[in-house]
Amino acid sequence: MSLLDQIPTAKTISPAKHAVLDYTVVATFVGMGMRFRGRNNRAAALAFINAGMVLGVSMATNYPGGVWKRISFKTHGMMDAMQAALAAIGPILFGFSRTPEAKPFYTQAASEVGGIAATDWNAGRTDLVPLSVA
Repeated sequence: MSLLDQIPTAKTISPAKHAVLDYTVVATFVGMGMRFRGRNNRAAALAFINAGMVLGVSMATNYPGGVWKRISFKTHGMMDAMQAALAAIGPILFGFSRTPEAKPFYTQAASEVGGIAATDWNAGRTDLVPLSVA
């Protein structure tokens, strides 16, 4: 049982919904990068790095919206956790943690954790055996 399976919450986000959320996150980070460019280039760089990470993982995931389907949806979930961590600590690493530009990164990291917790990472898997309660 992976860490993703141990998060106690309702699993209401399907792989298809998660794909839509992923591409929305990419657009958000690209927008942040454009907004911060010229004003805070470190924040812009971090936004573009996050956008690239999410886009690359999304395109390589075996789920609706994936292009190359090289990684499993469950592996995608672990990579989402790494991206959330980068968004959370990135402003510190890039040296702008005490600026207004840091707040959207912290907000996105918290949102990402919520999305990870609410996603059904086992949806569509046929290799799982249902457990009997009786």
